[in-house]
Amino acid sequence: MDQVKYLLDEDRLPTAWYNIAADLPTPPPPPLHPVTGQPIGPADLAPLFPMALIMQEVSTERHIEIPEEVRSIYRQWRPTPLYRARRLERALDTPAKIYYKYEGVSPAGSHKPNTAVPQAYYNKQEGVKRIITETGAGQWGSSLALAGSWFGIEIVVYMVKVSYQQKPYRRALMENVGATVIASPSPTTNAGRAILASTPDSTGSLGIAISEAVEVAAQDPDARYALGSVLNHVLLHQTVIGLEAQAQLEMAGDYPDIIVGATGGGSNFAGITFPFIGAKLRGGRDVRIVAVEPAACPSLTKGRYAYDYGDTARMAPMVKMHTLGHTFVPSGFHAGGLRYHGMSPMVSHLVQLGHIEPTAMQQLETFAAGVQFSRAEGIVPAPEANHAVAGAIREALRCKETGESRTILFNLCGHGHFDMQAYMDYHAGRLHDFEYSDEEVAMALAGLPSVGA
Repeated sequence: MDQVKYLLDEDRLPTAWYNIAADLPTPPPPPLHPVTGQPIGPADLAPLFPMALIMQEVSTERHIEIPEEVRSIYRQWRPTPLYRARRLERALDTPAKIYYKYEGVSPAGSHKPNTAVPQAYYNKQEGVKRIITETGAGQWGSSLALAGSWFGIEIVVYMVKVSYQQKPYRRALMENVGATVIASPSPTTNAGRAILASTPDSTGSLGIAISEAVEVAAQDPDARYALGSVLNHVLLHQTVIGLEAQAQLEMAGDYPDIIVGATGGGSNFAGITFPFIGAKLRGGRDVRIVAVEPAACPSLTKGRYAYDYGDTARMAPMVKMHTLGHTFVPSGFHAGGLRYHGMSPMVSHLVQLGHIEPTAMQQLETFAAGVQFSRAEGIVPAPEANHAVAGAIREALRCKETGESRTILFNLCGHGHFDMQAYMDYHAGRLHDFEYSDEEVAMALAGLPSVGA
């Protein structure tokens, strides 16, 4: 843990992000150009991202310094607390010790500002006037909207239509801090108009919203695009979570045997797990890493590890990832931040290397876990975070069955204060489980690009 101590300042805030690319036994396959199918370079990404983020995307340095201006904003809520869930342990009657890192204390109520702030900072440094993005549940859009207001950058958010309708308070938060929010698919872009022409009642998807945001950003020389998950630089920024957790657990005289994280695109999951996986890769203690995804969007457990487009309209680069196909449109389950068709290439690569165990859970099980956690610990988790809670409870009950004492760590990536309608629906019996069938998977995967197989 000496390395972790070195990375912390006097406020116990990380001074550098951790880049797991430095410790991988083999690098992940490179991203490919969406038209030529050839590996892309920094120049290909320049119309979308500032160069500092592009260089982080391809970096193999183990530690990348966090700018002081970013750290000064982080200090408003970081380091975030690490709690031991003693009341939950008693309720489960388990010999396991359960810890959770609570990211809901951020101004946006989730882990997303960990990357929104540096992304806004680097765009500001490059003179960008506006950032175009997408959002699923609204946590990423809220975070970037706040970061844009702090750095004086205009923010335009394409919000997946089903979440736009389900989560009006997230939309209100974004608009309150000056962002423009557009329901996706929308009539404002070629990509949106094409979807509406074929499916007028489309509820949208993150893939569609990404297409709209990329289209607008690529056509505006004063604008850039920002993504809240999936990409290497996004996962890099989130490692402040795991770095802090390592130091906090050392203070508690403990170390996890099992780490559980909710997975959609991969950012909060990577944030809590990558520093621990990196320590393991460097010869440290072995830790079981469990990735919990929704059964209604099972990219890791039912998807194919293959090259696919990052968006529906095939404008974003192709990356090798676990994917359900770029045409995938999920059902309207409430964990909107976990509805992406693909998994982060870096997370996917680590699954292929055997360092991550994926599992899928149904919506009702995750909400039951969230309610149980609320009653024991007094915090209402976001629907996305409920997947991590449910995974941790499963592991704790397994310890009860075997009589083994294990230390379990999970990331409570955000609170559910803007998601109370989902809990009202759950208690009223209006929520249902959704299963993404093998037949639907096969149909979606039939459209994968025939490159880099």
